[in-house]
Amino acid sequence: MRESEEKVRSLEEVRADLASVRARGDRVVLANGIFDLIHVGHVRYLCGAAREGDFLVVAVNGDESARTHKGPGRPFLPATERAEIVAAMGCVDRVVVFEQLDVVEVLKALRPDVHAKGTDYTPETVPEREVAASIGTRTAIVGDPKNHSTTDLLRMIHQSAGRSP
Repeated sequence: MRESEEKVRSLEEVRADLASVRARGDRVVLANGIFDLIHVGHVRYLCGAAREGDFLVVAVNGDESARTHKGPGRPFLPATERAEIVAAMGCVDRVVVFEQLDVVEVLKALRPDVHAKGTDYTPETVPEREVAASIGTRTAIVGDPKNHSTTDLLRMIHQSAGRSP
């Protein structure tokens, strides 16, 4: 089994892993997203999230959830592959795939010290902010300015191939 595959776990397995992480006094960070066609914005977001604590868990939207958010034809890669790609990043400690439309249930189950969101949010617009606050989780906005997106990347690919997206 590849190291990146070993990092991809069920929610129950990640929750169990966090017991030993917390026992040694480490701070847990949760980041989440679809991560379809990885680009530099994703890397900067996850590296920024990792800097907020000691152990980074990334929740990756399942296929139906991704399709609901992104529309027909998406995601390009199945959740298992997207999770393995995210797990291959050195700053990531665990990855869990979730099927819900939002990360609330993962947040409640893992109770991280920090919930990291990208710069397309502000502290006031994070959808899970009230849940995070109710369980004592700090919300952090991390990454670089939202100048990168999979949609923009697709547009550039289509333009270079002489097609419209």
